Amino acid sequence: MKDDRFTYQKTASESLTDRESAILRLVVRNFIHTAGVVGSRKLAQKFSLGLSAATVRNTLSDLEELGYLRHLHQSAGRMPTELGYRAFVNELMETPELSTIERRVLKARLDRLIGDADALFRETSRLLGRMSNLLGVVLSPKISTGILERLDVVQLSELNIMIIISVRSRLVKTIIYETKLDVNREDLDRIVTILNERLAGLRLEKIRQDYAARTQDIDDDPTGIVQLILNESASVFGDSDEGRLTRSGTIGLLAQPEFQGTDEVRHLIDLIEDEDFVVQLFEKSPGSQLDSNRWVSVGIGSEIQDESVRPYSIVTAKYNVGDHSGTVGLLGPIRMDYSRAISLVDTMASLLNRPTITGSIHH
Repeated sequence: MKDDRFTYQKTASESLTDRESAILRLVVRNFIHTAGVVGSRKLAQKFSLGLSAATVRNTLSDLEELGYLRHLHQSAGRMPTELGYRAFVNELMETPELSTIERRVLKARLDRLIGDADALFRETSRLLGRMSNLLGVVLSPKISTGILERLDVVQLSELNIMIIISVRSRLVKTIIYETKLDVNREDLDRIVTILNERLAGLRLEKIRQDYAARTQDIDDDPTGIVQLILNESASVFGDSDEGRLTRSGTIGLLAQPEFQGTDEVRHLIDLIEDEDFVVQLFEKSPGSQLDSNRWVSVGIGSEIQDESVRPYSIVTAKYNVGDHSGTVGLLGPIRMDYSRAISLVDTMASLLNRPTITGSIHH
């Protein structure tokens, strides 16, 4: 079943008969919900297909020959292949949609946190993880394309300062540096004022390129701030992956049958703990796009094109805060409830789409 919001990519399953499509749908749904293979007799009895076990067995064999199903063992029932999951996601699953009550609850919880970007992203990832038993991931927006409203410098201690970059859309980026700043407040305010006069109203990426030329004639700077920002311009005005990732749901994910072995658990923990890798993985939004408006994408196993995540699937969507784009998504075993995952990610992305979010993004 499909609705107008989701435009599904066509696959080879278009050539399946109605009977093959119906049985493939049942096999995939059964495996998603039970993690158990299913045979012809069980299918015929459990789902009242009006078909003999022999007819179902022949159809299962045809689907296996076409690459949609496979055997775990010679005598066992069938389970979906990646192609089987892809056909299910693209054409056979129920319409991915949360209930009105769930949407209302999610909106209420996120609306309370609009004044605190970090808390908003933490709650989003927590809700995603809890409601799916998968790993919920939120990448905060990149702001290098944003327009600078104001730059501030705050002395936190004798050896630490914080540079604050405020951009339109009311996003704030804060960076802490270890440096001795033994100057009076008047000098610091004067230099910060000069910097704002020259830089405010420009895009951060433009400031990063032109900072040296725009500040080269500032000779009287007892604070050292002009030179410090020049040395650190890539981190001050650019985007860093560090600090962009918020994730939640590890406990629920580890409870899945796929992660009961020691090696599987160790591999999953190593993957989740590698923050840079997770950021890059979700930033690429791997897989096939399902929604031409909201950019919901699903990557299944080897489609992600990274051997280390072949046992997993990823559902992602982009969201926009003003001119800035972030990513929200879920990671879990290939045997995930795709309809549920897609509906959650789609809903969260739409709720995070806002003209502004007040709060700090820490790098």
